[in-house]
Amino acid sequence: MIKKGEFKLFLPYKTPLINGHDMAGTVVKVGSGVKNFKVGDEVYSRVADYRIGTFAEYIAVNETDLALKPKNLSMEEAASIPLVGLTVWQAIVEMANIKKGQKVFIQAGSGGVGTFAIQFAKHLGAFVATTTSEKNIALVKSLGADVIIDYKTEDFETKLKNYDLVLHSNRDPKILEKSLRILKPGGQLISLVGPPTPEFAAEIGLPWYLKLLIKLISSKARKQAKKQNVAFKFLFMRAEGNQLGEITKLIEAGIIKPVIDKVFPFEQTNEAMAYVETGRSKGKVVIKIK
Repeated sequence: MIKKGEFKLFLPYKTPLINGHDMAGTVVKVGSGVKNFKVGDEVYSRVADYRIGTFAEYIAVNETDLALKPKNLSMEEAASIPLVGLTVWQAIVEMANIKKGQKVFIQAGSGGVGTFAIQFAKHLGAFVATTTSEKNIALVKSLGADVIIDYKTEDFETKLKNYDLVLHSNRDPKILEKSLRILKPGGQLISLVGPPTPEFAAEIGLPWYLKLLIKLISSKARKQAKKQNVAFKFLFMRAEGNQLGEITKLIEAGIIKPVIDKVFPFEQTNEAMAYVETGRSKGKVVIKIK
């Protein structure tokens, strides 16, 4: 989405740029003010906005965005975690504050965010429904999904009702409308794909004219949510080393396991991106530098 300029309203990157947000690697040098890491540490990160460029052999990362790599993961496995892990943590813990026994609908359960979100929501004691294709039903079931809907042959709106949270990742406006309708009064939909909301615009300090534009483009979704007496929220996750440290504990305890579809060599980065863009990858796609 960054490559296509879909977030340029609030992330006005200048091209050309090196893409890539996720990374795992070894510290080769530290700045004079660095306290928490040393040369030789194995680390991972979802680097901060405007600091992207992990499709490279070296990158400078602020220490507040880093965490020590889980000891039980390979570099490839660790690199698959930060962006999806932090997205799920910030949606389910920070924004939704999901409690044991609540009902969560996670769209695209076999994708990068979905495979992590199912495991994490189950760890918190939630009842989890998800959508996937028939060939990935066994995968999402193994991750803990309670209700599995084949999106090609079944309509989730006819099967789900009174949910506390929808983790929304489908850009079809009809899917958004249906997702709002399955929530119980007071429930919330957290969208990872937009439209962004006025609250988000205020949070990141956008100028007035962009705040106005975002208010306009999100007005339909917000009106639909208000009609259903539910909340519509937008999440654009942020780099956060401390939260990544908490995720490390869950991984080292065996609670969360990475799901990787393919590992491409660095020289095939374009092929890796093209594969992701098909929308058919199971879990994450990784580029291996060395």
